Amino acid sequence: MPLNRNLAGAAGLLAAGALAGGILAGTLSANADTGSGSTSGSTTTSSTGPSRDGHGPGHAGETALTGSDLSSATAAALKAVPGGTVVRAETDSGDAVYEVHLSKSDGTEVTVKLDKGLSVTAVEDGMGK
Repeated sequence: MPLNRNLAGAAGLLAAGALAGGILAGTLSANADTGSGSTSGSTTTSSTGPSRDGHGPGHAGETALTGSDLSSATAAALKAVPGGTVVRAETDSGDAVYEVHLSKSDGTEVTVKLDKGLSVTAVEDGMGK
């Protein structure tokens, strides 16, 4: 009988692991869908550590966006650059109020500038000046 109990325990652990993996995969997929309507793209912003271009979550005088500002800014940026992937979103110490740095589907990088109402004012080549 102990062998059957061990097999049943192992089967239970495997089932629990499969369930946990499925839940994790579903959560990650749901978190990647930040657009609305026909907007497509993905968001991979980080509030800590260096970003892909070697800068942290903001240059001097800039702070990473969070909450509804982050959601609104990334949605507007992805609408302006369909299929893009957000690298980071932050306040801008330059000529805009906010900026969202993206990698386009062809691999080129752009910066989407936004005003205080989170409306796009410009799309610039590169990751900023």
